[in-house]
Amino acid sequence: MNTHIFLQGRAAGPNLLWPALALVLGVAIGFLIYMLIRKNQDLKTQNTAGDIIERAKEEAQKVQLEAKDAALKIAREAEGDLQKKRNELSREDDRLVKRREDLDHRFDQFQQREAALNKRQSSVDKRANEIDALYGQRMAELQRVSEMSRDEARGILMEEVEKESRNDMARIIRQIENEARETGEEKARGLIADAIQRVASDKVAEVTTSLVNLPNEEMKGRIVGRNGRNIRSFEQAAGVDVIVDDTPEAVTISCFDSVRREIARRALSRLVVDGRIHPAYIEKLLEEERQQMDQDIAKAGSDAAYEAGVHGLHPEILKKMGRLKFRTSYGQNQLAHAVETSKIASVIAAELGANVEIAKGGAFLHDLGKAMDHNTEGTHALIGAEFAKRHGVSPAVVNVIASHHHEVDQQSVEAVIAEAADAISGARPGARREDLEQYIKRLKALEGIANAHKGVEQSYAIQAGREVRIIVKPEEIDDMAAHEIAKDIATEIEETMQYPGQIRVTVIRETRATTYAK
Repeated sequence: MNTHIFLQGRAAGPNLLWPALALVLGVAIGFLIYMLIRKNQDLKTQNTAGDIIERAKEEAQKVQLEAKDAALKIAREAEGDLQKKRNELSREDDRLVKRREDLDHRFDQFQQREAALNKRQSSVDKRANEIDALYGQRMAELQRVSEMSRDEARGILMEEVEKESRNDMARIIRQIENEARETGEEKARGLIADAIQRVASDKVAEVTTSLVNLPNEEMKGRIVGRNGRNIRSFEQAAGVDVIVDDTPEAVTISCFDSVRREIARRALSRLVVDGRIHPAYIEKLLEEERQQMDQDIAKAGSDAAYEAGVHGLHPEILKKMGRLKFRTSYGQNQLAHAVETSKIASVIAAELGANVEIAKGGAFLHDLGKAMDHNTEGTHALIGAEFAKRHGVSPAVVNVIASHHHEVDQQSVEAVIAEAADAISGARPGARREDLEQYIKRLKALEGIANAHKGVEQSYAIQAGREVRIIVKPEEIDDMAAHEIAKDIATEIEETMQYPGQIRVTVIRETRATTYAK
């Protein structure tokens, strides 16, 4: 049994050894193959790295060459600019040298002239000294002969010369006035334009309130509303101030814009009649009155232009002129004033042989700016002229509008005619009115201005304040001084007072010689 087991083991041993040897041999061969592959990969990697390094070196050389080329180009440009600057500096240096030479030459000439002037001044001083000495000798001789000092003689001479000059000037003035009166008819056409330039007044006072009558005192409470709701809504929507005071059965509407004031007056009158007073209805009535007012304004402007005989005006101009229906100056309606001024200018232009159309057109539109001056900065003459120019009015008429208060120069006789017509319309009897208090103040102011001047004995404001007559002391004021004091008083009145039309200043100097025969 043991012999059998041993024989089996001897038979199994060679069968296990060969697979083991094959496995070892396979592993060795695999390792060799792996090493060969790894070696090939390392060689390939080294070759690739070498190629990259070579390409990097080539790129670096290429960039280096480009950088050298750019640096060389910059250096060449810098060298060119430097050479250009050097050339400019050289030319500037040449100019400075030349200028220095010119200055040196001029300085030499100046020194020569100064030397000549010094020499001449010495001669002049010497001659002046001789003249002064001779003058002193002659003056001493004259004083010895006349037995008067130089100041006394000069005072007597100046007094005589002044007296003769004043008498001559007064005589010449009277002579010119007499000649003007004698030849007035013949020279009227040529002189009337200059004679009437200073008659216009550019200061006006406006009525800024309107009164609305109420049926009873209870209506005031309804207008005010609960906690003032109704009156606040009305004032805000209409743009006016409503004054509810102690005036029985009436309220006052105040606003500088006459059109807004009239719209508010109409709307409030309708509210009083209707009785329904609340914010929504107030806004509705105000909008209706604004639309109606626009129609009334356009119609008023068109009717006024037709009455004045001025045609072809732009509709916007007619609307602006229609607004003047609700504006006054010293109680005179401005639209009626425009029509009246146009008619007066037409008559004057026809008499003088001037252009009637330009005169009456400019006179009709001369106060166009008053329809806009509450909303636009500037004087009404310039505002109206600019508006008319924008809407196709001829340049001649535009100049009439702009120059009627002398903000610009008058370029035609028609401009002077329109100014005169404006003054005539405003100054004619009954055209304008003042309340009693203002009237009395104006009279006292006129007399006060006159009495403040030296030599005035008495003064009287007459003809409703359109003339002030001044009686001067004849022993203090001569004929020439009388003209001067009249001019000074007129100038002071123009600068310190507001008045419609013109004020005439008359200075009276009366000398009486009385004696008795025995």
